[in-house]
Amino acid sequence: MSSSKLGLDPALVHRARALAARAGRPVVDLARSHTTVSVERAVLRLSGMIGADPDGIPWVNRLVDAVREDVGLGHGVALPVFHSLAQHGLEYSAADLTLLAQKAASGSVRFELPTGRAATAAKRAAKRMAAAGIRQIDRNRAERDRMVKRYGDPKQRPWIYLIVATGDIFEDIPQAQAAARAGADVIAVIRSTGQSLLDYVPEGATREGFAGTYATQENFRLMRAALDESSRELGRYVRLTNYASGLCMPEIATLAGLQRLDMMLNDSMYGILFRDINPIRTFVDQRFSRQIHARAGIIINTGEDNYLTTADAVEAAHTVTVSQLLNEYFAHEAGLADWQLGLGHAFEINPDLPESFRLELAHALLARELFPDAPLKWMPPTKHMTGDVFRGNLLDGFFNLVGALTGQGILLVGMMTEAVVTPWLSDRDIALQNVRYVLGAAGNLHEDFVPAPDGFIQRRAHQVLDEAISLLERIENDTLLNAIADGTFGIMKRPADRGKGLDGVARHDDGYYNPATDILETPAKHEEDL
Repeated sequence: MSSSKLGLDPALVHRARALAARAGRPVVDLARSHTTVSVERAVLRLSGMIGADPDGIPWVNRLVDAVREDVGLGHGVALPVFHSLAQHGLEYSAADLTLLAQKAASGSVRFELPTGRAATAAKRAAKRMAAAGIRQIDRNRAERDRMVKRYGDPKQRPWIYLIVATGDIFEDIPQAQAAARAGADVIAVIRSTGQSLLDYVPEGATREGFAGTYATQENFRLMRAALDESSRELGRYVRLTNYASGLCMPEIATLAGLQRLDMMLNDSMYGILFRDINPIRTFVDQRFSRQIHARAGIIINTGEDNYLTTADAVEAAHTVTVSQLLNEYFAHEAGLADWQLGLGHAFEINPDLPESFRLELAHALLARELFPDAPLKWMPPTKHMTGDVFRGNLLDGFFNLVGALTGQGILLVGMMTEAVVTPWLSDRDIALQNVRYVLGAAGNLHEDFVPAPDGFIQRRAHQVLDEAISLLERIENDTLLNAIADGTFGIMKRPADRGKGLDGVARHDDGYYNPATDILETPAKHEEDL
């Protein structure tokens, strides 16, 4: 911190991190002592289960629901499921797991908790099959490393991140490839509206979505293959992003690892605040999903930018900093490295406010200095965009300039038609021109930009950090769950005993077993299994 452009006090920064750890620890303890239906379904997906019944309900849902009805989820699904396979003379295979689910759905199979040698055998089989899925994730991570070494990363930072989603995966693919040719480094396929509230992951390639395209394993596979073609064509590795959030966060994270996605939006607070998903459900799901992301070498994107769409971007700036610090703690605890932390923040101050640009600079530079090794994700203006596309393009240019001045890692391309229409390809082309001009003309300006000592920008950054520390002190004393219930973040009040998905949470009983976390949390011990 001695080279800090903001003159931050290292002792204050250390205190902020220590407070975040103390405030976050009870939530981690909660996550470590509970499971959810989606965590258990993710275990079965790692074991190779795919497919859905004639009504489109995945067989993993059918199987987990049957286990929960017979013995509950407190021991996990692995022991009763793999014990049942042995009881009914079935193989330890993905195909027979599906057959077991079909039998359970028809009512011809009932589940029980094994004991003694039967429990040991079930545990060994479950671990072997989950390890096969994790082994595939490991191969995909190695393949990404090989492709990056062969084709190279983009020459500039920040990486240019562009959203493509028509609802039809077969329309998304040519648009994504066109965007990559026009300069996009990261393609994000935004999910269909409302998918975060589905307590199942749809199957197969989808051709109908609402303001987005469904996140499915097959859609992931198709887009990854298309962007691999683009990587070979362009001579640089093109990354793929989707959304591991909502009620199926662990499963979508698992599918992302199995299909070699590179980034995932992954932040429990988004689902809690903006989709009214139960806080406990989401924190439990988040921890497992981040363990998968850590293993897969996936960069997560967090959602602090969303707070500023509902709260005032000046008054609530410190809540973004607090959430970033908490997200850093949660991510590290789950095994993610600093290079995987795409912590979010946004250019959302009212442009009519005097000195708005200087305030944006202060906030962006504070994030950059607090997390020097993280590839911060810088989000464009949305809240104060209007139908004036010329003004919108100018605001996006100022946003791009802040990204260059403060050395951001991932820059989401702003659209001048934000809040008017869903962007056309021509809109994206104009937006990419804006980004390319700013980064080409001023991409290394962060080397020269130093705020005046004790000037406006430094004072504002110090103020936000001080307010963040004060808020963390209050959270430590009153718990993070109570702070969320009180509307601290994004002015949304979300009590821990309410929200969607609470009925899918179960406390661990004695003897709970999850073969995936058993491997992920002690990789050295289980190396022989992989």
